[in-house]
Amino acid sequence: MKQSEIKALVSLLEDDDNEVLNLVENKIRSLGGTVIPFLEDRWEESSLSPLTQKKIEDLIHDLQYEAFFSRLVTWKENGAEDLLEGMWAIATYQYPELSIEKLQQEFEQIYYDVWMEFRNNMHPMDQIKTLNSVIFGKMKFGANTKHFHSASNSMLNVVMENKKGNPISLCVIYLLVARKLKLPIWGVNLPNLFILTYKSEQMQFYINVFNRGLVFSKVDIDNYISQLNIASNDIFYQPCSNLDIIRRVLRNLTLAFEKVGDDDKVQEIEKALKEMMK
Repeated sequence: MKQSEIKALVSLLEDDDNEVLNLVENKIRSLGGTVIPFLEDRWEESSLSPLTQKKIEDLIHDLQYEAFFSRLVTWKENGAEDLLEGMWAIATYQYPELSIEKLQQEFEQIYYDVWMEFRNNMHPMDQIKTLNSVIFGKMKFGANTKHFHSASNSMLNVVMENKKGNPISLCVIYLLVARKLKLPIWGVNLPNLFILTYKSEQMQFYINVFNRGLVFSKVDIDNYISQLNIASNDIFYQPCSNLDIIRRVLRNLTLAFEKVGDDDKVQEIEKALKEMMK
């Protein structure tokens, strides 16, 4: 549709005829995210009634949610290969105008700062020490213990800006840098804690990114599982997939919204999680 036609369509949201309104809303929804700027422009007009403003707000939200949902589904259907893209898709739930290019540029800077001090011929333990030194020492990334359950901890753009996050968001940043450095590091799904593992043919050890990159062993995981009084499971020791990581981030988001009593957002994120579980 031409811009003039879209503007004319949006103006019909003030029509008193419910049948006309339903037709207009359905048509606007069919146009997708491209119509959002026109809705935002219309919403800013002072002459609108509160009822019409609310209709426009609801339409904008629905269109933005559909775009977020579509990004996640497309990411999964394309093989869930780019973890940064999956995290970007989640971040657009609260920051719909966030560009993946912005995240990529910020991540490249983190990677570059690590790469400057990294050497391929280092012992793996020394490589981890280097990552820890730059990420937690020089760049001041750390645990967001004060607002542990905040939804912002699942928004990678916020974590990269504030340098504070929960276990999985900090692990994602660490993991993306490690992968770019070609280190054999993956995520591991522990109960109540997300960690990383360095796993090669020669050795395997674990990294607690939430505790400034503390290195520990399988025995430490055994003790942790024993303290929780739950049965041991292979997934507590072995690498998980990018899709597993995104699923866990969505679960964290659901919990965050439950804690503040935002039932609508809980339902929306649960819908996305259900789609990721298929």
